[in-house]
Amino acid sequence: MSVEPKGSSSGSLSDKFDIEAGAPRVQEVDVDQNGDPNLDAANLDGLDEDSPYPEVRSAVANTDDPDMPCSTGRVWILGMIMAMIIPGLNQFFFFRYPSVTVGNLVGQLISYPLGRGLAKILPDVELWGMKLSPGPFTVKEHVLVTIMATVGYSSAYATDIVAVQRVFYNQRWNFSYQWFMVMSTQLIGFSIGGIARRFLVTPPSMIWPANLVYCALFNTLHSQQYAGIGERRGVSRERFFVYVLTGGAIYYLLPGYLFSALSLFNWVCWIAPTNSTVNTLFGYSSGLGMSLLTFDWSQIAYNGSPLATPWWAQANVLVGFVVFFWIIAPAMYFSNVWYAQYLPILSSHAFDNTGSYYNVTRILTDHNTLDHSLYEQYSPLFLPTVFAISYGLSFASVTATLSHAFLYFRKQIWTQSRRSMSEMPDIHARLMSKYQEVPDWWYAVIFLTMFAFAIISIQCWPSELPVWALIIALLIAFIYIIPIGMIQAITNQQVGLNVITELIVGYMLPGRPIAMMMFKTWGYIAMAQGLTLSSDFKLGHYMKIPPRPMFWAQIVASIVALTTQLGVQAWMFSNINGMCDNNQDNGFICLSTTVFGTASIIWGVIGPANMFGPGKLYHPLVYFFLIGAVAPVIPWLLTKKYPNSFVKYVNMPVVFTGTGNIPPATAENYIPAAIVCFIFNYLIRRRHFSWWAKYNYVLSAALDSGVAVSSVLIFFILQYPKKGTIGATTVQTWWGNTVYANTNDGMRVPKLTPDATLGYFGPAPSTF
Repeated sequence: MSVEPKGSSSGSLSDKFDIEAGAPRVQEVDVDQNGDPNLDAANLDGLDEDSPYPEVRSAVANTDDPDMPCSTGRVWILGMIMAMIIPGLNQFFFFRYPSVTVGNLVGQLISYPLGRGLAKILPDVELWGMKLSPGPFTVKEHVLVTIMATVGYSSAYATDIVAVQRVFYNQRWNFSYQWFMVMSTQLIGFSIGGIARRFLVTPPSMIWPANLVYCALFNTLHSQQYAGIGERRGVSRERFFVYVLTGGAIYYLLPGYLFSALSLFNWVCWIAPTNSTVNTLFGYSSGLGMSLLTFDWSQIAYNGSPLATPWWAQANVLVGFVVFFWIIAPAMYFSNVWYAQYLPILSSHAFDNTGSYYNVTRILTDHNTLDHSLYEQYSPLFLPTVFAISYGLSFASVTATLSHAFLYFRKQIWTQSRRSMSEMPDIHARLMSKYQEVPDWWYAVIFLTMFAFAIISIQCWPSELPVWALIIALLIAFIYIIPIGMIQAITNQQVGLNVITELIVGYMLPGRPIAMMMFKTWGYIAMAQGLTLSSDFKLGHYMKIPPRPMFWAQIVASIVALTTQLGVQAWMFSNINGMCDNNQDNGFICLSTTVFGTASIIWGVIGPANMFGPGKLYHPLVYFFLIGAVAPVIPWLLTKKYPNSFVKYVNMPVVFTGTGNIPPATAENYIPAAIVCFIFNYLIRRRHFSWWAKYNYVLSAALDSGVAVSSVLIFFILQYPKKGTIGATTVQTWWGNTVYANTNDGMRVPKLTPDATLGYFGPAPSTF
């Protein structure tokens, strides 16, 4: 039986990762009065039974069929298999460079034919009160399988702690420790997300734009019809998806293998390959990326598909990038602030006073703590200009998030905190009201269990992390999940807590690198996992998935995925020779582990006091905390005075945090993305709305899927066999695959070199 509001068309629903909703009016909260930049306030008439947000209407159905099978036996069979295979494969390739990630879209695509196959093979019987295979494979089953396959698809953050302990500190603690710690760091966030769901799932203004790509793909695969398609004629969404996916997969062979200069398209540097200024300004590898273009969708969508990001949010990111990295950064670099010209302007590495990578082993005691005398004899730690500014922006984003949430969302937060969970303000919530909610005590049980696991992992092994510090880490996650979640739900940008947690624990527990890594993981990942649960629940909100099966699918699949990842990692370290060595034959050089371990020494060994304390080189960066706290006040006051001006679109947390992936991300991951977003989500959306509504999110899903499929095929067919020697003297060495590397940008050559007599730059030894 289909439950359908009058005046709507029949249809499907949504997808996995984010949180979209929409209703014209939220009880007690007027979204327009809150200055919602996603709301088209001029066109709300006649939308009482649909979302006021055109993005949501174009990808989400305002209908439901409560009799449609959802949590079936075939769902759990397929979901558990994929919860082992996809996370296991990703964990295996996580340590390799170049790596391949089997992402969400691949899991979504693979699960569709497999589900249909099981529907034909399995009998329609009942086992333990659950239907095994009741008829055709449904869109709700597909959503649930995709969630189970992808909820733990990426390498768990805490597995890097295990790897760093082994590689950097020669610590090999047993599997029980690893299991308790990884389970706690990942699953404790689900309980936090359960508390936040009334703020991040129910309100229709919490759009979570990235989810719409998956929604459109679900609808396309299942040939669902819904209001968002409108009356636009032309090729069907299904054919459009197949055409773009096929074309994109074939095309990616060029930038992905045959002509990689199309990917790192630093064309200005080709004209003057040894000119320092040109390479600093126009380079992509170690420059500021003013070359503007790339022809590689994987580079454009590196930070997430720009087709899924509202233009006003992307514009905030663009403004932040231009101001801080195209104006301030070059001004500081060419003025040699912080001895910047002795380093590349952009790099993921830290450097010593000779311009070499910082050798942290030269300042450690036998117990892996800081030896002050060796530190003073060696060198202070120097950061490239862009790296240093990115730390300052991370500091600003933390205070700006709290300030922005208080100024813009305090009424909404207060209203939601008083609102009963049974109140359903929009069409999607009304359709969901027939399904049982997850009781709060379920989340409480998860929290208490995982908190106990956390205490076991830090007390039964010499982690040096006290329980009171664990509680502080979790409090940070609790405090920030709602304001950061609201910003992400509206703008598609998430504020990271990794740097601020490193800073806090570096002052609280100096000289304890293992404790630092643990504190950062509980403080940051608990919040991030809570947002993952919230986004999945909003997906269920749109796809009309009963909340209780959704809850169990996430929890059980996470346990299976995390256990699989730990098993794969343990096998790799036991069976792969030279694991994490720089010259490992098969490329298992563990880049992420190296970065993670270096951060543990910078923040846990050297400590923030030696980096950002009074009188230290990078002390001015701490003033970004004050800048972040004050900055949101200015657009807020201007919005009060000029409510219909462009100022209502200014979002300072997004300005500060939108470029948070720099480094390792570069300008080619931001400027081309902004251009694409402007073309599709501003120009086309305004001038050809019916085309945009029908095809935009399908286009995004198809491009992402084409790159994913092509990259996996290229890797396994052309790169992984024969230790990567296929084409070593032909394709790999021709001009189109080397020109970008044979420049100062590609070779990361700094503008200045240390004085030949002294042999170093900066403060003399023992004077810093």
